[in-house]
Amino acid sequence: MDNKKSVAKNYIYNLLYQILIMIVPLITTPYLSRVLGAQAIGIYSYTISITTYFILFGSLGVAMYGQREIAYLQDDKKERSKTFWEILIMRFITMAISLIIFYISFCLNGDYSIYYKVLILEIIATSLDISWFFQGLEEFKKTVFRNIIVKLISVMAIFIFVKSINDLKIYFFIYVFSTLLGNLSLWLYLPRYIEKVNLKKLKIFRHLKTTIDLFIPQVAIQIYTVLDKTMIGNIVEDKSEVGFYEQAQKMIKLLVTITTSLGTVMVPRMANTFANGKREKLNEYMNRSFNFVLLLAFPLMFGMISISNKFVPIFYGNGYEKVIYLINVISPIILAIGLSNVIGTQYLLPTKKQKEFTISVTLGAVVNFILNFIFIHFWQSIGASIATVMAEWTVTGIQFYLVRNEIKLINVIKISKNYFMASVLMLIASLCMGLFISNNLISIIVQVAVSIIVYFGVLIIIKDKMIIEGRDMLKKRFFKNSI
Repeated sequence: MDNKKSVAKNYIYNLLYQILIMIVPLITTPYLSRVLGAQAIGIYSYTISITTYFILFGSLGVAMYGQREIAYLQDDKKERSKTFWEILIMRFITMAISLIIFYISFCLNGDYSIYYKVLILEIIATSLDISWFFQGLEEFKKTVFRNIIVKLISVMAIFIFVKSINDLKIYFFIYVFSTLLGNLSLWLYLPRYIEKVNLKKLKIFRHLKTTIDLFIPQVAIQIYTVLDKTMIGNIVEDKSEVGFYEQAQKMIKLLVTITTSLGTVMVPRMANTFANGKREKLNEYMNRSFNFVLLLAFPLMFGMISISNKFVPIFYGNGYEKVIYLINVISPIILAIGLSNVIGTQYLLPTKKQKEFTISVTLGAVVNFILNFIFIHFWQSIGASIATVMAEWTVTGIQFYLVRNEIKLINVIKISKNYFMASVLMLIASLCMGLFISNNLISIIVQVAVSIIVYFGVLIIIKDKMIIEGRDMLKKRFFKNSI
């Protein structure tokens, strides 16, 4: 593994890619929220949520399974080529079946059939997605730079072609076409990493059972990440509620991405380490992952809460005041998902403990569905937000219980204390600064600056181990480069 890309570099590459995926709508959100309005954004979010189910059922558990299997075969080009084509062809077949059902169910008639027809391209784009292959090889750089160009083009297209609520169809098309173009671009790199195989010798459906095993938790995850929007759209007549919820989720999920991007990088590394029987190295990676997630999750959570009342009016414009409350309610999932990502994605799946992973996310989905059904009737989008938080913490709590013999909760709590204390002091300082500055933009800039200084200042003063290691590493690199 010495010749592999470093975890740090892969984290940066993957973080850039994941943030890019999230940042494009964030760049366009202030514009679209004013041009399209909450109603149109609600229609967009609702129809996307429906399409996501068909993408999910067509994909099975290929993304997780494929990444892990390729990671096991990093050093065997012949076998990984065979595995790649088997998984890909199987996915083509299942996606084709899903596409046919989707077309018959939603594209032939209905209020939103015109949008569903455009979203057919989204299903096709997903079937062509081979990012899991490069992630399994720890070649995260390949999935970044070409997609940056594609995403930038899509941003320009939005500002050029989307001018009013009547352009909602154009916005849909730009969204799906950019996804399709980005996924196709990865195919240009493929010949370098695979070799020709005998198609007659491929055993396409030998992977089906395991992908279905991984598909079950994927369904459960989608229930408590997508079903909430679908349920709001079905239960609440005003589609603006879906729009408010979508905007709040979009911001929080960007912060979640920052804390969980390390997980995507660590999955192939953990899988390869597990395959080689290096248990001590596995534990070392787990401890570092917990440290990293906690270092980021606490300040991101408290920081977003401290500036939400100033941020929302500037970013979204008038009419989105409810998003302030939604952001504050949803923020705790930053920490919950960060922790469950370490246990579930980085540990349970690479070490073939799918059963434990499935139990946790399935119970989380059940909690989410029941609470959504009750809370949305009473509190609409706020009710969905509460249900989401409770579901995510249910998943995290169950996972900690299931791995209690391998991962001690008390050790994670001990790691947390420095970051929690520093974040609380940061929150107090930020809120105090916000009270004295009336201009929202200036207040946000000052609050963020103060938060960074207070948070890292406290950690330096108390000599937090991870901060000290990071400082020493930077000193070493700077000194080395200056010689």
